[in-house]
Amino acid sequence: MDATGIDEVEKLKSKFKSAWRNVKYSWVLKTKTHFSRNSPVFLLGKCYHFKSEEPTEHSVDWPEFCLLDDEVLSGNVEEFRKDFISRIWLTYREEFPQIEGSTWTTDCGWGCTLRTAQMLLAQGLILHLLGRAWVWSDAPHVESSESDSWTVHTARKLAASFEASLTGEKQIKVIPVLNKPVQKRNCVDNETANEVYHRKIISWFADCPLAPFGLHHLTELGKNCGKVAGDWYGPAVVAHLLRKAVEQTLEPELQGITIYVAQDCTVYHADVFDKQCSSSSCGKNSKAVLILVPVRLGGEKPNMEYVDFVKGVLSLEYCVGIIGGKPKQSYYFLGFQDDSLIYMDPHYCQSFVDVSIKDFSLESFHCPSPKKMPFKKMDPSCTFGFYCRDVEDFERIAEELTKILKSSSKEKYPLFTFVKGHSKDFDCPSISVCEPGDLSLAVEDKRLKNFSTEDFVLL
Repeated sequence: MDATGIDEVEKLKSKFKSAWRNVKYSWVLKTKTHFSRNSPVFLLGKCYHFKSEEPTEHSVDWPEFCLLDDEVLSGNVEEFRKDFISRIWLTYREEFPQIEGSTWTTDCGWGCTLRTAQMLLAQGLILHLLGRAWVWSDAPHVESSESDSWTVHTARKLAASFEASLTGEKQIKVIPVLNKPVQKRNCVDNETANEVYHRKIISWFADCPLAPFGLHHLTELGKNCGKVAGDWYGPAVVAHLLRKAVEQTLEPELQGITIYVAQDCTVYHADVFDKQCSSSSCGKNSKAVLILVPVRLGGEKPNMEYVDFVKGVLSLEYCVGIIGGKPKQSYYFLGFQDDSLIYMDPHYCQSFVDVSIKDFSLESFHCPSPKKMPFKKMDPSCTFGFYCRDVEDFERIAEELTKILKSSSKEKYPLFTFVKGHSKDFDCPSISVCEPGDLSLAVEDKRLKNFSTEDFVLL
């Protein structure tokens, strides 16, 4: 076969591979998530009860809450639903502008940890700009995903992808499934201002080169870690990418927040203080700080002795979640019930949304249904996140977390510690971003090389 024939075969293979990916990461099976009526549900520091007044079933199926009799169901199920839906959901996307230096126009199959990191940072920005009590005004009107609509959409995408592969079209044309329009409500001034911030936060994570926390910028920063677009990123690496991205942003609303990444499972008070204050007496002018702590909850499998600590962390309102998952799949953990974690899953491929368009659709950035996973299936490698509004807040949070670490740790050493002073006082040099001297990143990178990119996906 001559060179021309080989090129044509490779092109055809590439087209079929692209078509398959578009279907593979858009296929979602409808599964029920069961919640016990008799146990509280924690979501980023808020506690919800689904207890019923009359004897009935002992579990609630999400999202079929609406099928239950209002007189039977008490507690605050609807409040939990609105709170969960209001969290920002960032997933695989396709057909976005090509990432510079690569041929990628989708992150399907490799970008899940970057997406979970984005979700954690988005929650931190919500706390910073809107507060924990904020709820999206349209959350009550978001309908739960139905298997028919999702399946029909996927079938249409399969047909369109196959047709595009045969005709050589780059853009996949899919006839959209019409959803019920989101009901518009009159908003008072503060709700209008909150909605402006809501949209702005989402726009900062847009899949375009200019977005400060978008995939394009994060992969550019990843080059300092020896990563390129298409590689899989671990929880420790993305923590440093988030820190660098926040340091570089010029957005006026973000000049009052910074990120500190713990070194060797240690948070140094003086290093955090230096990030929060430009002078020794910054007072009320101190910056807010997101504390990110990469840890391992065990060896190859999670040590169940740490379950109480993870629960304790997710019970705190200043917790912004956990970048984690199970082996080969990254999830954003944001709550728990009993011994199961509640998470948002980035492994669903959605179409690119142009956030530069006025009143762009917000629906694809909010997850309609939570998922649950047993603690024992959790990958030991993860990153915890905490939001501190000022210096006093940090001191209080450090004290509270230290108590939780001591009370929940049955091991000889806690998962991480808070230490007075600077890291340099303990011969621990500051890490700029993903430098070879960071042993935790080196270990993580070595562990990830045991798997191929395709291993880290939801099939």
